[in-house]
Amino acid sequence: MKAARAMPMPAESSVRPVAAPSLGAARGPGGARVVDGVLHDVPPALLPAWLALAREATEANAFAEPWFVAAGLRNLAGDAGIHLIEAWEGDLLLGLLPLHVAPNYGRARVRIVKNWQHFHDFLGTPLVRAGREEAFWTAVLRHLDAADWAPGFVHFTGLVEGGPVHAGLRAAARALGRACPTVHRAVRAELASDLSPEAYYESRVRKKKRKELGRLRHRLDELGEVRTRIFAPGEAVEPWCDAFLALERSGWKGEAGTALACAPDTERFFREALSGAAAAGRLECLRMEVGGRPIAMLINFITPPGAFSFKIAFDEDFARFSPGVLIQLENLAILERDEIAWMDSCAVENHPMIDSLWSERRPVIRVSVRLKGARRSATYFTCRALETASARLRGAARAACRLSARGSMA
Repeated sequence: MKAARAMPMPAESSVRPVAAPSLGAARGPGGARVVDGVLHDVPPALLPAWLALAREATEANAFAEPWFVAAGLRNLAGDAGIHLIEAWEGDLLLGLLPLHVAPNYGRARVRIVKNWQHFHDFLGTPLVRAGREEAFWTAVLRHLDAADWAPGFVHFTGLVEGGPVHAGLRAAARALGRACPTVHRAVRAELASDLSPEAYYESRVRKKKRKELGRLRHRLDELGEVRTRIFAPGEAVEPWCDAFLALERSGWKGEAGTALACAPDTERFFREALSGAAAAGRLECLRMEVGGRPIAMLINFITPPGAFSFKIAFDEDFARFSPGVLIQLENLAILERDEIAWMDSCAVENHPMIDSLWSERRPVIRVSVRLKGARRSATYFTCRALETASARLRGAARAACRLSARGSMA
């Protein structure tokens, strides 16, 4: 990956942002207008501005783009009652954020406001216009202060620690006299390097392991022609969806009932998300085949200057050949793309396969911010006190375990 360079805008992003609807509008700081409405699908009138914002946002996030949000709303939202907060300056959309009221905060039966994410949404960072981060967050927080539907405090999940969106939120909270503590932090693998795919592979994977993977690839060659196909722009998406869903369901996820194709709503969501990504020019699919039979597939979302590794599946009949690792090695070709500076693995922390292949790390956090009002403040401070006490107890327990282990070794 090289330093990301400016990319030509797709046709839809050249459309001038439409004016926000007047329903639920309120004035925010600096003339910003906030629009609050319950969201059941992406409003057609908002789509041009949302698409333009996605390509001009300070932080790329495929999971906050309208095609992905729409697929989730139509299939996975249930009766969540999602509010879409939009901040505008004139006809310019500063940012938007889907929120909902959660019935609990961790184990506490306390109703709070959260940014809306479903199980297949791996980053909660909202799309915010570059340079307007603090103005956006100030407008959002002031609006929530006055919103009668917003209980407790506001809890934002899935923010990139230290990024401009996080920094803007901290600045806005500080200006309003409020703290913005990080209450949870996870570190997941990221791919970000100026090295070539070959040089990166050699620097990251020890020689003995590379030799073993080469041997596995040669053994695959003995079973039939091995090739990796890549989804081409304009190609039909449905066959790729069919192949991935069948591949995923054939393994342990199918047996456990957690594969996407095991439930109609998740299958529809997946198909709609990939179709939307393809229409927006965001979709990349890799398929490794042996004799024409798919043995591993990888779904990526390409959102310059970044990218997201969304889903992976492999044929467990070929598990002895490590097809998941082999297709990830093919995925290192992303390092050659000038417009991509990084790829988020979207994997859980300490994922054994990805962490062994990718060197870089991306911290993703959850933060909480107090809202205005005596009852809200009491809820916030009570929950923070409980969190602090729980963290201290966990720390003491870990310290006791370490002391016990040292004593047993003495």
